[in-house]
Amino acid sequence: MDEVLADPIDKFISLYQRDHGFNYTLEQMHGKEFGELLPEELLPSLRVYLNQKGFFRDLKVIPGAIETVEKLCEKYEVFIVSAATEFPLSLEDKQAWLADHFPFISWTNIIFCGYKIVDVDIMIDDRARNFNPKIGRHLLFTSPHNVGLTEYERVNNWAEVAEKLL
Repeated sequence: MDEVLADPIDKFISLYQRDHGFNYTLEQMHGKEFGELLPEELLPSLRVYLNQKGFFRDLKVIPGAIETVEKLCEKYEVFIVSAATEFPLSLEDKQAWLADHFPFISWTNIIFCGYKIVDVDIMIDDRARNFNPKIGRHLLFTSPHNVGLTEYERVNNWAEVAEKLL
């Protein structure tokens, strides 16, 4: 969900500018996790933000996601799978966010879990660790942290997802 449908990076950039005066850019993140940009003394603040109620509630939608996912629902049975249990306060936020932005996805097709051990035909994710090599087609959704990975079928945006799957 995060960095595929929802944009936590934009929120991190805003929070660290507002609260700490840092002006991070996506270009600085190339090949890195957001935490790798932070000075050591601010590293704990990343988890503090992620564990705050409301952090996930107002994330921006990745451009093109709503329209493309809605079309995918006409052709496929679509499930939203999020490793949300790492941040327990995110569960309510993420469910409400999905209801606001993706009302055409039934609550029965939303899975909040730890490890994404799902048996699917196609999986779109920004984290290669979530792909089961024995199951399905894997589309790696480009995010700054995964730009160096070359062994997966890559999609850079939702227009490319539509091109490959619709």
